Amino acid sequence: MISKKKAVVGALIIALVSSLLTLNAGALFGKIAIVPMSEYKQYKEFEKMYSLKNSIEQEFYKDPSESVLVEGAIKGMFEGLNDPYSTYMTKKEFDALLEYTKGSFGGIGVYVSAEDDGFITIVSPIEDTPGDRAGLKAGDKIIKVDGETVSSKDIDKAVSKMKGEPGTKVTITIARDGQQEPFDVHITREEIRIQTVKSEVKEDGIGYIRITTFDEKTAADFKTNLEGLKAKGIKALVIDLRDNPGGLLDQCREISDELLGKGTIVYTRDRSGSEEYLKSDEERKLGLPIAVLVNGGSASASEILSGAIKDNKAGILVGTKTYGKGLVQQVFPLEDGSGYKLTVSQYFTPSGAYINKKGIQPDIEEKDEAKQLDKALEYLKSKTE
Repeated sequence: MISKKKAVVGALIIALVSSLLTLNAGALFGKIAIVPMSEYKQYKEFEKMYSLKNSIEQEFYKDPSESVLVEGAIKGMFEGLNDPYSTYMTKKEFDALLEYTKGSFGGIGVYVSAEDDGFITIVSPIEDTPGDRAGLKAGDKIIKVDGETVSSKDIDKAVSKMKGEPGTKVTITIARDGQQEPFDVHITREEIRIQTVKSEVKEDGIGYIRITTFDEKTAADFKTNLEGLKAKGIKALVIDLRDNPGGLLDQCREISDELLGKGTIVYTRDRSGSEEYLKSDEERKLGLPIAVLVNGGSASASEILSGAIKDNKAGILVGTKTYGKGLVQQVFPLEDGSGYKLTVSQYFTPSGAYINKKGIQPDIEEKDEAKQLDKALEYLKSKTE
C-alpha cells in the first residue's frame, strides 16, 4: 500500500508538472501530464525537496510560513553555486541594492551605528543635509523616530523610518551629552546624494581625484572634477582607488574614455567561451602622466580601471596588490520586487590577465599606506620636471 506521505508528494509533483507545461508539451488529461522521460527525470529530482517541505509543514513544532520556506529554498539554491557574488535577494534586500547603486535616497543625511550601550548613535551628519542644518551632532543618541522608541538591536528599522520621500517630515528624539532631557528635532527630508568623487590640487600642480565607489552618478562627477582640475592647469593626475569596492561597469567605461584614448578597457568571457570587448574611443585622452593608488580593498570596477590604465600604458599603479575579483555579475529584478545577482562571465584585463583571486600587482609597491600618495607624487614630479 502506498503511504499517505508518498501520495501527497506524488500529487505535488503531478501538480507541478501540470502547471509548468504548455499545451504543446504533451497531451493533458485531467491533472495528469504526459511528458518526455527527460523532463520527468528533471521534475523527479525535486521530489526530495517536496517531501521535506511536507514533513516540515506537518511535524515542525510551530506552524511554518510557506513563503518563508520557499524563499529559504531559493536562497539555498544560489548558495549551492558556491559563488559569493551570486545571491537571491528579498524585496527589502533588492531595494537596498538599487538604492546603493543609484547613489542617492530620500532621508535626513546622517551616518549612524549600533553601539554596545544599546543606543543608535550618530557617527556624523553629512555636510549641508537636513540633519546637518538641523543641528544634529556626532555622538547624539537617537531615542525615538516619530515617537516610536528605537534601540541598537533594531537599527535597520530606525534607518528605514528616517528615510522617505523628499519633502516629507520626520521627528527625531535625541539624547545629547550635557543636556538633562532628550529633545525633539523636526526635519524635512531631502534627496541625499552620496559624494563618490572628490578632488583637489596637490603640490607642484598635480591633480588628485578620489573615487570611493562607482554608482550611477560617479562618471558625471568624475568628469566635472576632472574639468575643474584641468581649468586650474594641472600637469599630472593621481587617481585614488584605495578601498574602492567597485560598482557599475558602465561608469568605469565612461571614466576610462576620459583617460585612455583608443584602446581596450576590458574583455569578458562567458561559459560558452564567447568573448565581448569593451573599448574606449579615440576622441578623448587626458594626455597627462597618471598614477593610480591601489590596495587590497581595490576591487571589481576599481581593478578594471586600474588594469586598463596599466595595460594601455596610460599610467602606473602605486600601493599594494589589488583584491582580485575577476567575475562579472548581472542583476535581475523579479515581478514581486525581489531579485537576484548572478555571475555571468569572467573578465580579463587588456593584456589578457585573469586577476580573479590574484589581483593586480602595482608598478611601484609601497606597503605603508601613509607613504603611498607621496610615492605617487614623487613619480609624477619626475615626469613633469
